Amino acid sequence: MAVTIDDVRKLASTLPRTQEALVRDRVKFRVGQIVYLAFSRDETLMGFAYPKEEREALVGSEPDKFLMPRRSDLRYNWAVVRLAAIDHEEMRELVLDAWRMVVPKRVAA
Repeated sequence: MAVTIDDVRKLASTLPRTQEALVRDRVKFRVGQIVYLAFSRDETLMGFAYPKEEREALVGSEPDKFLMPRRSDLRYNWAVVRLAAIDHEEMRELVLDAWRMVVPKRVAA
């Protein structure tokens, strides 16, 4: 069963300090001003915080699932995934890892 934005919302809403925002018709989840998840307008793609030095290997390992961010976002710790290509367990892992990148270590613990 494909992952939906509602599945992600259920998980993200349980994470401390997370806020949901609608920015230019796009749903984003952030901690303070730092965005760690963002959805395409059609809600088929999810951008997520990810170490930029590791993302080429991620995309290269499964190019049918993961994408590089758009050119303007290459400078950020960011990658993109097709929601239809992941299961709920993988979504959970991606969301939690992205969230851990933006919260203080004591909060993540």
